Amino acid sequence: MIGRDEKMLIVFEWIRTAAKSDISVLILGPTGSGKEVVARMIHELSRRGAAKFQAVNCAALPDTLFESEIFGYEKGAFTGAHDRKPGRLELADEGTLFLDEIGISPRSPRPSSCACSRNGASSGSAAISRFTWTSG
Repeated sequence: MIGRDEKMLIVFEWIRTAAKSDISVLILGPTGSGKEVVARMIHELSRRGAAKFQAVNCAALPDTLFESEIFGYEKGAFTGAHDRKPGRLELADEGTLFLDEIGISPRSPRPSSCACSRNGASSGSAAISRFTWTSG
C-alpha cells in the first residue's frame, strides 16, 4: 500500500497500532475497498507474520459448507468424509484468520460459531483474528 494523503497516513497508523497487539480487528468497508490488503498488512507487521494467513470469503461459501470450511471434519464424520480435513481455524494456527464479507453472509449464527467467538471471530464486513489453535 502506498499513499501520502492525510487519510491514508491515518490508515497506516491504525495498521501499525493493530499489528502491535494480539487483539482481533474488525475492518469495515464496501466490497473492493481493500479490506484484505489491510488485513494482510496487519498480519505481516505483527509477531504472527511468519505464520499462515488464511482468507475465507464467507459470502461465497454455501450454507451447507460453511462449518466444514471453518471447523473442518474428522474421517467418517458423515457419508463421503473419507479423510480428515482441517478447518481454516486450525490451518491459521499461530497466524491470522481473515473472514471476508462476514457481515453480508446469509447464514444465521450457529452454536459452533459461537464457540469461536471468544477467540475473536466477529460480525461486520470483515474480521481478522489472531489466535493459537488448541484441539480437544
